Amino acid sequence: MKYNFCTYFDCNYLPQGLALYHSLKRHCPEFHLWILCMDQETYNILNGLKLSDIELIRSEDFECGDEGLRQAKENRTAIEYYFTCTPSLLLFIFDKFPEMDLLTYIDADIYFFSDPLPIYREISDSSIAIIEHRHSTRNRKKATEGVYNVGWLSFRRDENAFGCLKRWRLQCNEWCYDRVEVNRFADQKYLDDWPLNFDSVHILQHKGANLANWNIDNYEISVNEEGSILVGAHPLIFFHFHGLKHWFLNFYDTGAGYYRFKISKIIRRLIYEPYLKMLLNINKDLSFRFNMPLCFRPARRRDKSPALKQLIFTIYGFIKYKSYVIAKGC
Repeated sequence: MKYNFCTYFDCNYLPQGLALYHSLKRHCPEFHLWILCMDQETYNILNGLKLSDIELIRSEDFECGDEGLRQAKENRTAIEYYFTCTPSLLLFIFDKFPEMDLLTYIDADIYFFSDPLPIYREISDSSIAIIEHRHSTRNRKKATEGVYNVGWLSFRRDENAFGCLKRWRLQCNEWCYDRVEVNRFADQKYLDDWPLNFDSVHILQHKGANLANWNIDNYEISVNEEGSILVGAHPLIFFHFHGLKHWFLNFYDTGAGYYRFKISKIIRRLIYEPYLKMLLNINKDLSFRFNMPLCFRPARRRDKSPALKQLIFTIYGFIKYKSYVIAKGC
């Protein structure tokens, strides 16, 4: 089975985007990945790498003739505009490639640990597939950003899915900001009513899909005799590295402190350390090949907390939840 994926990122997220690509190369027999390059630098670097199984989309080609996106771009931050683009990117690819039957959007900070075939078997012939955050008990109060996570979204080429995508696009063009309101948050909270308003919406159940800090406390993480990571009895398919930040030197903040989750040795050694090693290797290669200093620097989200409060909270997370990971050499 050939998987069709799409994502987007700018030069600040190049290491994560390339880590996603390499994880797909390792675990997917056949796939194609469409990448919307949010700036010219990203396009130039990816084009220079000449990677197989990807298709690059220039931001100017994506935006050409799209008045709704153009207007939205003028009244929101860069990260808010990126969120706005999610439904438009899916529709853009469906329009350009009429042979496309099933297309999946994935966030650039996702990393695959095994073949996603079980997910596609679960989707079967569903029109739309979405996945819940599955917040752990101690994180239920953080569910204000939506029941479902935009990290994985699958759409089939049918009238029902297109109706959903077109409505979602109109909603995002009208309002897509990095703040929580009653029924809105970025591009994500709009998903809450999809199972009620659209047919054949499948909510993914595989526990190894979209493992993340906000839900990992729900499961026992172990390793089987073959060395594969298990989430309960299910193999880990992909981990969502949302919130991972470089702190100083080789220290990285996993964000686990925010979700009050203590990272175990297995999670640190088998999930975070391999991912950070991959990011460092990618950074080193990009710096050497393109003679430019690149670093892991995600696009900024709004944070109204004072800098001192953020620092104290980070240190508290490091001490109580051991939420840091030390990146080891390449």
